[in-house]
Amino acid sequence: MREKIEEALEIIRPALQADGGDIELVDVTDDGVVKVRLKGACGCCPMSTVTLKQGVERTLKDRIPEVKSVESV
Repeated sequence: MREKIEEALEIIRPALQADGGDIELVDVTDDGVVKVRLKGACGCCPMSTVTLKQGVERTLKDRIPEVKSVESV
């Protein structure tokens, strides 16, 4: 599943990089929780929670049904 998540993050990454940020996959738990680290401008942006839930989590869940949630660490 980790490889599928990395592939999906590659689709999301250009949008984050366009705003001066990036995303790093930290961990995937056995129960489908994906842990990521928002970097650069995204790491300190007040809208990072929206980006995480509305953008990253939605995209991962749509592409990988085993993903239950996405958390920032």
